[in-house]
Amino acid sequence: SFFFFKQKTAYEMQRGLVGSEMCIRDRYQVMELTPLLVLCIAVSILIISVGIHKIDEGNVGVYYRGGALLEGTTNPGYHWRFPFITSYENVQVTVQTDEVTNIPCGTSGGVLIFFDKVEVVNRLRKDDVWMTVKNYTTLYDKTWIYDKIHHEINQFCSSHTLEDVYITKFDTLDENLAQAIQHDCNHWAPGIQIISIRVTKPRIPENLAKNYERMEKEKTNHKIAIGQQKTVETTAQTKRKEETIYAQMEADVSNIKMQKEINETRSLVEKESLMNYMLVQREEAQANATKVKLMAEAAANKYKLTPEFLHLEAVKAITNNAKLHIGPSIPHYFSSNNTYQCQNIMHFKKKEKKKKKKKKK
Repeated sequence: SFFFFKQKTAYEMQRGLVGSEMCIRDRYQVMELTPLLVLCIAVSILIISVGIHKIDEGNVGVYYRGGALLEGTTNPGYHWRFPFITSYENVQVTVQTDEVTNIPCGTSGGVLIFFDKVEVVNRLRKDDVWMTVKNYTTLYDKTWIYDKIHHEINQFCSSHTLEDVYITKFDTLDENLAQAIQHDCNHWAPGIQIISIRVTKPRIPENLAKNYERMEKEKTNHKIAIGQQKTVETTAQTKRKEETIYAQMEADVSNIKMQKEINETRSLVEKESLMNYMLVQREEAQANATKVKLMAEAAANKYKLTPEFLHLEAVKAITNNAKLHIGPSIPHYFSSNNTYQCQNIMHFKKKEKKKKKKKKK
């Protein structure tokens, strides 16, 4: 309930109104003002609640008043606008994927084919949102993604044959589309970034598809045959290399054995040569020893063989070897043995006597 206290005025005092009458009058005035006040408060609450709106994360808000785009954008969160006068829209600024489906195109040979789906991964830069929306509205992707994909694919198909589109140059189609769209966006809508494009295989007439399937099967069989041939060649080369390795290994082993035998023979020859050298040295040493011995004996004999010693030795020889014969008919004795030795001794004695005479003279 609402209570209003009103002080009496001079006019009221002059009219002579008493306190109870004044209270009755004020009560009626309050009852008349209360519905209007409640209505104002309710309208205010409604305006405030309707004007509050939310901008989702990954988006920015753009605002229109009377159909005109207002300056600036708002970040994610709660914001307030004038209801029924100002409208707003969310514009995504994160990476998004637009799918363009059922795209017809005709090749340079006049064959009509269809691309079931083309996926375009793109992003609108946050700083360029307002200018992009001003130029192309919030449906900018219809102009620069959907319609542009149709245009570029038809351009590509019209300048290439079915074989180029379906087989030969299909792997380059996504790159060509991305480059062409990004080139035009850089000039007309700089805020749009084309990240990647994925193109599905186009649908071609059934009879042509069977021909290509047959051709592809033949190519596959040919590749399989080539692969098998390469496998056989590789196996043969591997076997040949293995045999070469084994032969080389056997040759190396044989060379090692031969070298071992040569080394052993060389060792034996060197051993025999060393032994012969040692034998020669030993024989030479023995011969030298014998020579030295004989020379020493000769030198000793030179001093040993004096006339007296020789006479003594002769007598000993005669004594040991002579035979004495005694009998009545033999007046003298003679030696039957070593007659020649006795003659030599006598001759030597004569020489010794001559030497002594010479020395005396």
